[in-house]
Amino acid sequence: MLKEKHAKQLKQLFDVSDTPTPDQHITISPPNFQYATVTIVGTAPYVMNKMSSENRREMMENQMAGSTAKKGKKRKPKDFDAVYRGAMHISQDGWYGMPASAFRAAMVSACRVVGFQMTKAKLAVFTEADGFDNDDLQPLIKIKGEPIRRDMAVRLATGKTDIIARPFFLDWSAKVTLKWDADMFTATDVINLLMRVGIQVGIGAGRPDSKTSTGMGWGTFKVET
Repeated sequence: MLKEKHAKQLKQLFDVSDTPTPDQHITISPPNFQYATVTIVGTAPYVMNKMSSENRREMMENQMAGSTAKKGKKRKPKDFDAVYRGAMHISQDGWYGMPASAFRAAMVSACRVVGFQMTKAKLAVFTEADGFDNDDLQPLIKIKGEPIRRDMAVRLATGKTDIIARPFFLDWSAKVTLKWDADMFTATDVINLLMRVGIQVGIGAGRPDSKTSTGMGWGTFKVET
């Protein structure tokens, strides 16, 4: 009898009916998301900076080799064309793309300058992908434009200087599909936030809101429509 009584109490505690009873009070509203597709036009070069599959493979080999990773290992000649191609985001359909997550992260970062909590913004603004990277399946937004190769001197985290080849898009544009929680943001809020991203945050390598520097002024854009 005692076991049956406990089982009945547990059932009453954890059984949740889909149909609210008269004494239930619903305080959580259903999701209310809205969408908008916005055209952006670059006001500075967009620079791709993807970690290539070759770099990932070398890192895996070094980690699997353990303490003998560098013992007697010769440095291979650098193929700058391969470095250039490896830094590109190319979709499964063959078009160039920008990480969709970059726009989402940039909009969350821009919330700092308008007094909105970034932790809440992470749950409120999203970007819809046009496709996926052919190599690592990153969600991508299609970029209109053609890249050119630029070889640049960069300072590594170790303090050493290196030469890298990167794809530069000088004249570029894109259509970005935004998704947002309409209970937290209005359409005007989201468009204004994206405008701030284009001016104050940027996307890609060398953007104003770079994690490791003040950037090179690259990756900025204007919202056209």
